[in-house]
Amino acid sequence: MNLQLGDVSHIIQLSIAPVFLLTGVGTKLSVLTSRLARIIDRSRVLEDLLHGQIDAPPNPALEEELHELYERSHLINRAITLSTSCGLLICLVIAALFTGDATGLNLDKLIAALFVGGVLSLIGSFIYFMREIVVATKTLTRQRKLGRRKIKSQQN
Repeated sequence: MNLQLGDVSHIIQLSIAPVFLLTGVGTKLSVLTSRLARIIDRSRVLEDLLHGQIDAPPNPALEEELHELYERSHLINRAITLSTSCGLLICLVIAALFTGDATGLNLDKLIAALFVGGVLSLIGSFIYFMREIVVATKTLTRQRKLGRRKIKSQQN
């Protein structure tokens, strides 16, 4: 294996596009993990409220919100798993690009398969993220309607 400076620069040029994708995936993971943290924080507050109501009748609104938070956490976890899988597959694409070019091995099909797998993982992650947003919006809409009912009943 005899690498020349021109070969290394060519390999680096080949790996630039996957590196940009990897940067975007890292940013997306940051967003997803911060949403998960907020979901966990809110669910802890609700669990404390529900467990503090031992003598009081159960609060269906809090239980419904807690159920929706659990659903959201599962969706976000799936999105995080798929985004992480995408990142791993893109890293393998970069490694295969370097290995194939440096050793002269024909890894074109492997590189293509890894890249397609990474993009499919990213698509799946976006789908789960979109579903989580739908559930969060549904929760917000339900809470707003509940708040309006409380205001109307207090006015009467």
